[in-house]
Amino acid sequence: MRNIKFAVKEFYHIYNRGVDKRSIFMDSDDLFRFLTCMEFFNTKDPIGSVYEHSRKKPKFGSSASKTKKLVNFVAYCLNQNHYHFILEPLVESGVQKFMHRLATGYTNYFNEKYERSGSLFQGRYKAIHIDSNEYLLHLSVYVNLNYKVHKNLNKEWMKKLPLSSFVEYTEKTIKSFCIKDIVLGQFKNTKEYKSFCAEILPEILHRKENEEEKELKSILLE
Repeated sequence: MRNIKFAVKEFYHIYNRGVDKRSIFMDSDDLFRFLTCMEFFNTKDPIGSVYEHSRKKPKFGSSASKTKKLVNFVAYCLNQNHYHFILEPLVESGVQKFMHRLATGYTNYFNEKYERSGSLFQGRYKAIHIDSNEYLLHLSVYVNLNYKVHKNLNKEWMKKLPLSSFVEYTEKTIKSFCIKDIVLGQFKNTKEYKSFCAEILPEILHRKENEEEKELKSILLE
């Protein structure tokens, strides 16, 4: 059983990766499919068979986005073998219902496309309660710029679509998918938020390097 209790109007860091660290996005179509599923399955309305919906081709900006939602997205980032979300549940069990639909629907699509079977994701998604404003602000940088943390721009096709919500936070012309006021409302403008990100990112990269070094030493000692 999950040892975290989700509360409406609180904020949570949600993340997961492919089983055995496998890629969950093989091309730009997969990436776009996951993005549209993030919107399409986020509705309080009954959706019927998730499998049937997984075979359809929902479009970003579909009518599903205009219905009452299960969760708000504050930030997201999609890497080749994992993802990160900051979510705010809007209804009881909102996170659980949404994440079940998303994982099931996308896995069905992926398995049918690549003629495979079984789990795509490594167990249940991980969830951490964001229990302070400082944590939320720092985590927004970590999630928005997670593709830089993992240097995940080495494939040309991954540059064709938004990998993260960072463009929403910094470019006014981008369609708004996330609820950003909880973060951006604490800065004078997007330029100030960009400066904050530039200040925090080196700390995040340094921490990651230390963690990787410790992991390598642990493996060598075994």
